[in-house]
Amino acid sequence: MPVPTAKEQMFEIIQSQPDDSSYEELLRELAFEQMVERGFDDADRGRTLSNEEMERRISSWAK
Repeated sequence: MPVPTAKEQMFEIIQSQPDDSSYEELLRELAFEQMVERGFDDADRGRTLSNEEMERRISSWAK
């Protein structure tokens, strides 16, 4: 099965939204989908932090 193009993916996201969606709502949904896909890609490539490392970094901000 061929991988859908970016245009096809955007079309599917837009089609899944209610007909009365605003321009801003549609853009927000498209941006959200892009962020999720980027997160999956980062995870697949091992570009993530453990919870412990993130906690350590956050606690260092308060100092």
